[in-house]
Amino acid sequence: MPRFPRWTICLAAMSLYACGGGGSGGGAGSVSGPSVAGAAGSVYAAGGANVVSVTVGPGPSAGSSSFNVPYASVTVCVNDTNSCTTVDHVLVDTGSTGLRLMASALNGLPLVPESDPSISGNTIAECLPFADGYTWGSVVRAAIAIGGESASDVPVQVIDDNASFSPPAPAGCTSNGSSLDSVAAFSANGVLGVSLFSQDCGRYCEQSTGNYDWYYSCTDSLCHSTLEALDSQVVNPVVLFATDNNGVILQLPSIPAAGAASAAGYLVFGIGTETNNSLGSATVLSADAATGEFTTTFGGQMLSGSFIDSGSNGLFFVDSTIASCSSSVGDQFYCPATTLDLSATDQGNNGNTSTVSFQVANLSTLSDANFARDDVAGSASSIAGLGADYFDWGVPFFYGRTVYVAIEGQPAGGTVGPYFAF
Repeated sequence: MPRFPRWTICLAAMSLYACGGGGSGGGAGSVSGPSVAGAAGSVYAAGGANVVSVTVGPGPSAGSSSFNVPYASVTVCVNDTNSCTTVDHVLVDTGSTGLRLMASALNGLPLVPESDPSISGNTIAECLPFADGYTWGSVVRAAIAIGGESASDVPVQVIDDNASFSPPAPAGCTSNGSSLDSVAAFSANGVLGVSLFSQDCGRYCEQSTGNYDWYYSCTDSLCHSTLEALDSQVVNPVVLFATDNNGVILQLPSIPAAGAASAAGYLVFGIGTETNNSLGSATVLSADAATGEFTTTFGGQMLSGSFIDSGSNGLFFVDSTIASCSSSVGDQFYCPATTLDLSATDQGNNGNTSTVSFQVANLSTLSDANFARDDVAGSASSIAGLGADYFDWGVPFFYGRTVYVAIEGQPAGGTVGPYFAF
């Protein structure tokens, strides 16, 4: 089956208020890394072609802000030209695959649509189902640069947020829930999906459309589902880099318990490919090759569908003993009377384990001014379509950690992906 992305920022509610604003208390200042060292003492602040700054802070425009969204910038060009634009506030997401950018953020850049090789004149579009909706838009070919890394002829989805792509989303797409085709819905100008996988759908979309309509062949007015070859699918751009192409490292600094107005960290390309991206002594948790999942044991539950996802702005798991927030704050989140000190144990398919301690605070008491929060959690059962047999280690997990994401089939630091390590 295809690899469903995990992106779940505030579920269906994207504004800061709907995501848990309305709390009291003052905001903390900005926090910059590294408050945690990388492997073998790597200091990413020293920079390098494979190091990119990441910022957790306000969204790209009024009404598009949510907390715990890590942003980077991506430069996009028409292939073989100097016609380029740089898109800021792109969500860095370890839970999905591929670069997806809002049409409105491309400043009219004339990117070339991907053609359907089997039907002359038709172009390719994609409907990507996320946990809380879908994105719709054309697939284009573009050259991209992120920091000092670059690749050409990259399949990219242009999210149709300004109706520039003529055919409306077909029923097979809209049945996935609410449209996320706007900057406000995404709280970002796009998403940089740097998950464990090379393509967003893999062999499934190459061999069968099945019950999942992801790729479409379109005229100006009509679309029908179609197969899509691996090299034409929206791709994890990291695998197309000349070097540093076997995974990524995401590091965010430790922040105060009350949160911080913003936090500055690093996205590092490659694992064990440079002097600054050694795996070192990090614990490797191998993930299921088909789903990217591992097992978390929490509260007597063995949650075999667990994952690490910088596209989720909280920790999401089921615990009926923790009080939920009011609907005015966001009833998908937890609001305990006092901050809870909890722990869970992660186990990879390779048998390695790591115990993680974390806190859950009352979201209604946290300051709206703090966009970086390390103690926000909510109920896994509230996320449509994912069930409850998982622990979603979202952005709060990343604070104070160096997290490695190794791509499937790629040797990375002496171990072949897919795996997470920290």
